[in-house]
Formats: sequence, structure tokens, C-alpha cells
Amino acid sequence: LAAQMNLLLREYLLSGEVAEAERCLRELEVPHFHHELVYEALLMVLEGSGEAPVSMMVTLLKVLWETGLVTLDQMNRGFERVYEELGELSLDVPGAQGVLERLVERCFAAGVITRALRDACPPR
Repeated sequence: LAAQMNLLLREYLLSGEVAEAERCLRELEVPHFHHELVYEALLMVLEGSGEAPVSMMVTLLKVLWETGLVTLDQMNRGFERVYEELGELSLDVPGAQGVLERLVERCFAAGVITRALRDACPPR
């Protein structure tokens, strides 16, 4: 299931088709596991390069949030998992902290995450 979500996200980054990504997520029929999609999306941004993946993932998360496909609990769980693993992630991706901070701010500005979740982002 995690591999399918990873593939869905990779295809989205190549195509930029939000509606297709949303359709694929719905077809998986695992709303209790949507935190994995959030987690994988954040990891892709942290491990990627450039501003385009950041913008694209913020757009996707915003749509999934607004349509109710990803609930508040699932969004929180996905972000919190990344927060918990940030120390380890930073060993493999030295700039992960800075990228995560920018991503969190953009998600907050887009209304994707709550102030409490933004403030829970680990400081440098």
C-alpha cells in the first residue's frame, strides 16, 4: 500500500494532474491509511530538489484537504511522523530541516495545517 502511494505521488510529480492523483487515492479505498500519503509526500519533498516539488505537494495536499479526502487526523499524523524522524532524515538529507520549515509555512499559509501543527515543527 505504501508503495502504491509512493508511485501515485511520483506520477503526480511527473504529470501535475491533481484530479488524477485524487482519483487514484480514492480508488485505493483506505482512508484510515491516508496519513501514509501525507508522510510519503513530505519525504519526497525533503529528499527532492528545487521549488517545484514543494509547490506541487502543497497544491495536492490542499486539494486533498479541501475535498475531505485527507482528514485533520490523517494530516496531523503524516506531519508528526516526519517531525519525529527529522533527526534521522537530516543525516541523509542535510538540508531537510530548512526544506521542512519552508514546506510547513507554505502548508500553513495555504490552510492545509493548523497553527498547532505548524508550531510543533522541530526548531533548528
